[in-house]
Amino acid sequence: MGKIKVEKPTPEKLKELGVDSWPIWEKEVSEFDWYYDTNETCYFLEGEVEVTTEDGEKVVIKKGDLVTFPKGLKCRWKVVKPVRKHYNLY
Repeated sequence: MGKIKVEKPTPEKLKELGVDSWPIWEKEVSEFDWYYDTNETCYFLEGEVEVTTEDGEKVVIKKGDLVTFPKGLKCRWKVVKPVRKHYNLY
């Protein structure tokens, strides 16, 4: 199983990926279980999330992070601050 990958992208990288054209997803403060049946890359415009994987890995994601979630990942999302993100499923 792949790991969650978090990076601080350059404006050039965001442009290269075409992030501005990706759909936007928003979520209020909440907690929920999630399963990725496809790969997802997303760019956080606002908010803060703690994602805990099945094996106990905890990843904190904040505004400005570019995150890749691997297909097959089971995890728990804890939205600490309301989230607004661009996302791309592939």
